[in-house]
Amino acid sequence: MTLPYAEPYKIKMTEAIRTSTREEREAWIREARYNLFKLRSDQVTIDLLTDSGTGSMSDRQWAAMMTGDESYAGASSYFRLKTTVAELFGMPWFLPTHQGRAAENVIFSALLKEGDIVPGNSHFDTTKGHIEFRRCHAVDCTIDAAADTQLELPFKGEMDLAKLEKVLAENPREKIPCVVLTVTNNTAGGQPVSMRNIRETAELCRRYGVPLLMDSARFAENAYFIKTREEGYASKTIKEIVREMYDWADIMTISAKKDGVVNMGGFVAMRSEELYKKAMSFSIMFEGYVTYGGMSGRDMDALAVGLDENTEFGQLDARIRQVRLLGDLLDQYGVPYQRPAGGHAIFVDAKKVLPNLPKEQFIAQTLAVELYLEAGIRGVEIGSILADRDPETHENRYPALELLRLAIPRRVYTDNHIRVIAAACRNIFERRAEITTGYRITFEAPILRHFTVELDKIR
Repeated sequence: MTLPYAEPYKIKMTEAIRTSTREEREAWIREARYNLFKLRSDQVTIDLLTDSGTGSMSDRQWAAMMTGDESYAGASSYFRLKTTVAELFGMPWFLPTHQGRAAENVIFSALLKEGDIVPGNSHFDTTKGHIEFRRCHAVDCTIDAAADTQLELPFKGEMDLAKLEKVLAENPREKIPCVVLTVTNNTAGGQPVSMRNIRETAELCRRYGVPLLMDSARFAENAYFIKTREEGYASKTIKEIVREMYDWADIMTISAKKDGVVNMGGFVAMRSEELYKKAMSFSIMFEGYVTYGGMSGRDMDALAVGLDENTEFGQLDARIRQVRLLGDLLDQYGVPYQRPAGGHAIFVDAKKVLPNLPKEQFIAQTLAVELYLEAGIRGVEIGSILADRDPETHENRYPALELLRLAIPRRVYTDNHIRVIAAACRNIFERRAEITTGYRITFEAPILRHFTVELDKIR
């Protein structure tokens, strides 16, 4: 018989998980003002809030940390990471930062001015936050198909080239400092972008003289989907595909806490020495000297190893198989989600689970709270709360999709945990008719409100 699949690693250390009663969870979420970010980690049984910084590092990464050079300037750890970045992405100019939003802060400080327009394929929360904080405009140019959660497409996170060209053609060049291409497209459900779309987006940007910035948090997962879904790439290695992806980019930002499989870290890299020198000043101001940028030497060494290891097919295959397992189980139970299964998470379609709940009562957040009450599972709303208010009208923005993201940390949970998650979703789906009211906001910050928002149950 053909041998069954087994993960390409073994487990060297474990951490105990605390279970809780529904009564305890009801009290805890009430104290947290129905914001799952405000829960303590020991009040959570299975934590799917994010895959960012929550993965399990390898023995090679832990060993590399012991070689960390903590020199303030010129640390050898910096040069090891710089070499890895240059080899993997082909970007000669590089600034480490403590995480992805810091990389955005550095590069947008160098690129953006008030009134600018930044088109992209579903800017994620911090990206849009940095753009709007600078009184600029993020214009979504994602393909329309991404809004249909039941439509099966191999590359559902792509840039709509007609939408992008319309923005480029109708605005003066000096108003568009860059185009942002996010791989994979998190907001649209962890959906990938094909090499063809990357190339055609880059060619369009070059025709209009606008640099292409790739938001790269899950670049390796995107490369995996290119290898497994796009014609002509099956025989290429993940590293070869990554290099081809970034040959089309001018700038990249990355939260390395995802596909770098580290607890903290990020960077911005670019081809232009002139832009590097401009960004360098902001890096020193906000992050630290250019050879550490808010990262310790040991973290830079762990990241260098993580980038190398996680651009091997076996590691990515194990990770994405587990996400796919959750999708397959939800299919069996009839629970709707953004199809096909994404690279880092399953995004449950909250509108289809709770079709009678008014959008003003925050559908995806209501589902997120229900999942926590059901089984102590913490997911995150990708919907109206995350969308923030319109900065000009101050009205709530209601996106086409209301999703509950269940982000799977790398090498942390077993398939049995996945089965618990699926069963909890099934239980909620089967009693969905009983969920008739949602939540109202009692406190919100003016930007990125989802992190600190406070809510009250509508009775």
